[in-house]
Amino acid sequence: MCKYDFILKNGFVVDYKNAFAKYSDIAIKDGKIAEIALEISSQTAHDVLDLEGQLVVPGSVDPHVHLSTWLGGRTGHRMLARAGVTTALDMSGPGEGVMDIARDYGVGLNIATIEFVRPGYTVGSENPDAQELTQLIQKVLKHGSLGIKLLGGHYPLTPEATQLAIEIAAKEEAYVAFHAGTKATGSNLNGFLEAIELSKGNPLHLAHINAYLRGTVKPCLEEVNIAIQALKAHPNITSEAYLSPLNGTSALCEKGLPASMVTRRCLITGGYEATEAGMEKAILSGWAMVQMEKAGEMVLTFGEEGVKEWREKGDVGVSFVVNPAEPRYCLATAKDENNNFVVGSISTDGGGIPRNVIIPMGLNLVEMQALTIQEFVQKTSYNPARMLGLENKGVLETGYDADITVINRQLREAVLTMVQGKLSMYKGYICGSGTNIITTALGADYVRSKGLNPLIVNYTDTTVYKNAH
Repeated sequence: MCKYDFILKNGFVVDYKNAFAKYSDIAIKDGKIAEIALEISSQTAHDVLDLEGQLVVPGSVDPHVHLSTWLGGRTGHRMLARAGVTTALDMSGPGEGVMDIARDYGVGLNIATIEFVRPGYTVGSENPDAQELTQLIQKVLKHGSLGIKLLGGHYPLTPEATQLAIEIAAKEEAYVAFHAGTKATGSNLNGFLEAIELSKGNPLHLAHINAYLRGTVKPCLEEVNIAIQALKAHPNITSEAYLSPLNGTSALCEKGLPASMVTRRCLITGGYEATEAGMEKAILSGWAMVQMEKAGEMVLTFGEEGVKEWREKGDVGVSFVVNPAEPRYCLATAKDENNNFVVGSISTDGGGIPRNVIIPMGLNLVEMQALTIQEFVQKTSYNPARMLGLENKGVLETGYDADITVINRQLREAVLTMVQGKLSMYKGYICGSGTNIITTALGADYVRSKGLNPLIVNYTDTTVYKNAH
């Protein structure tokens, strides 16, 4: 009788928590790491994989993706697994759609979701009152979401309602994330600073910090320095930053205008009118790239093909190359006076949006010696796992969950994705099924009713909560 279920042999194992980096074998039993040693006999396991010196790290955790019926779609799970991601936070919802897709198209990953706050959809107006916001938060918690996402940059609320939503989320012990911007400000440096002020010291996940620092208010590096000092001064703000030059937004137009304020600004940045006609010209030229499903994954297209996809689908995703290099790299590496990262995690804003580049672009920073390999693990696994209250993930140590990513370092791509001791992806082949939904005790029954497995966390265990207390 075999002692272990799996042995991963001959990999170069890196763990941040234990400052560990050496060639080792890893044995797995019942979804947990059972042993890490220089050599473990292959005769002691049912299955053995020889990793031939490839990089073995705790499963990649992406704290900002899109996997819903509204944004991201059914291809996102496969795209994440192929990118080496084991755990992710869907950052818009709707939660029910996220779970439906997870049930029907899941590949074995751990997924959390938060529900968007959008006028005309989840709230009645741009200025919802306390009762309406409280009812929304209580409802989404019971329906398996961790909390809410304020879509200020796209579909803003008034400053008063935004502040109220953050306060009520804190009271209800609900996760709250914010794409900065209100009816008074945009998705820029001013919106970023306003978001910090509106938080009033309450817990807040301020999404993709670099998205507000594109040099539209002040020169890029000046904006970055202002943002870094502001984050140092406000520990209640938890954040992540992405490394892709691409953004992601909606191409939906209503009454001749893009519905999203972000989309309008991206068109203007490229020298196009913020109109439906301007959108068509931008797609034809390649400034706007439409998301289109091909061969089971989402790709970017433009020109006549892109216009056709946009016209046929209407509410389709679109990407623009609007993220300057300076904010991306500075925010990924900035540290405070105590040698702690100012921005704790690296994200992608990907999932079903084709920019799942944590591994290739994160390893670029390692090659540039801007991050050590252990810091890469800290920012792509250990820290984001704790953002979500997942204390048993992000670590390669006996007794921890066997969530593991294996990387071909020369190619800078994942070759294996394992979740709780089960393969989700191996050498590009998707071999996992189902989804573990990260939820609170309030939402566990709803998750089960969807045919999914609840992975229960406590909001007070998240760094979003802890950083503010």
